[in-house]
Amino acid sequence: MSRKRTLLLALLLLPLIQARPAFAHGNHGGGGDAPEAGEFEFTPVITIEGHGGFENNLEDDPKHYALDGLFGGVFQWGLGSGGSLSIDAAVGPSLVWGEAEHFYGIVHADEHDDHDDHAGHAHDHGDTSFKRTDVRGFLQVRYAPNDRLSVSVDWKPYYVTRNQGDANRGLKNEIGAEVVWALGDGDLNFSLGDGLESLADGLFLSLEHRQGWESDGTWVGNYTDSRVGLGFVVGEDQINVKLDGGPRFYTPGSYSGLNQRTDFAGELEVSVPVGEATLFAHWQPTYSSVNATGWGEGWQHHVGTGLTFSF
Repeated sequence: MSRKRTLLLALLLLPLIQARPAFAHGNHGGGGDAPEAGEFEFTPVITIEGHGGFENNLEDDPKHYALDGLFGGVFQWGLGSGGSLSIDAAVGPSLVWGEAEHFYGIVHADEHDDHDDHAGHAHDHGDTSFKRTDVRGFLQVRYAPNDRLSVSVDWKPYYVTRNQGDANRGLKNEIGAEVVWALGDGDLNFSLGDGLESLADGLFLSLEHRQGWESDGTWVGNYTDSRVGLGFVVGEDQINVKLDGGPRFYTPGSYSGLNQRTDFAGELEVSVPVGEATLFAHWQPTYSSVNATGWGEGWQHHVGTGLTFSF
């Protein structure tokens, strides 16, 4: 395929675009390996990921699993001084077992609940059989003025292909914005003999805000994560490790009848190059201390693993 046709195909994919951490691998701060000032690069990317969600704080311990195949690419322009402007986009099928993936904090309304302003969770969420094939996408614009700071906005659409259980056919939407500031130079490699005194090189701060809507247009709510993190490399195989955590300030939609609350959210992500691909795995735990109608005290977990191929 010619370069012109490749670029045209990528442009056609942009409006369709949910997320995959694959595009986020690399520097936790700014531009990473950015092109030289004035240069442009396009990298086709394919990501295959299996992942699952475990909501242990809710009645019946609902679970969902999915197998995603995302096809897209990264446009990147060099701005000089290690800075860059990039557009990441992908779209592809999502095979669903159990519930469809949903925005954090959603409360399933109980149609048989006599309360008008509260929601229940009396549905049977134990069925994790294969349900259907949905479509998900991801579109992100990221500006990094240098190699320590980055600002990004993204859109994560998810199309439910048919009515089933609590899932309604239609387009779910999630939008977000994030600022990441690396306190050090990001060059922390324990395989080179770096010790605890070098931890500052891998420290970073992040602030992220997200909003979500269900396929019927219901605003689920929003949350803001304020986190401290550490990124580093281990071993000759260049195993990249990133871990972070901090408070999650969550505002639920009015449909739920719930009040604002502060939860805990974190992530552990590991990636390693394997030939022309990158193997990754991640764990995202969240904890809520609030026990309310349709919502419970305890942990939720999201885990995933997969491969990213870039060409």
